[in-house]
Amino acid sequence: MDKELIEKLIEISLEQRSFAYVPYSGFKVGAALLCDDGTVYTGCNIENAAFTPTNCAERTAIFKAVSEGQRSFKAICVSAGRNEEPDDFAAPCGVCRQVMMEFCNPDFKIIMAVSKEKYKIVELRELLPLGFRLEA
Repeated sequence: MDKELIEKLIEISLEQRSFAYVPYSGFKVGAALLCDDGTVYTGCNIENAAFTPTNCAERTAIFKAVSEGQRSFKAICVSAGRNEEPDDFAAPCGVCRQVMMEFCNPDFKIIMAVSKEKYKIVELRELLPLGFRLEA
């Protein structure tokens, strides 16, 4: 993945944080999901007073993409934090990792971004070793 594409995904994920609905935690998360065909789906986290119905930014983006017929994904960029700008890397939660394992290959890239200059890229297999998945 080239630097220009990575920077575009970071920019989109940072913008998506502004749409987060987080009256309880104040922790805003934005996501930009890159499909194999180049389409980008976005997501933000959406909290709920009952907590269980809360949805993460990563799952929001993946579910939007799947609901529109996408099934092949290259990467997702995630940016998060309580401040106006993220101040540290935020890895997807366990539930999001399992959803990624359902729809993505183990070499799927996860970009954890603080800014265009400060980011880290890992593969799904690193975040969910021995993950459970349907083998096709």
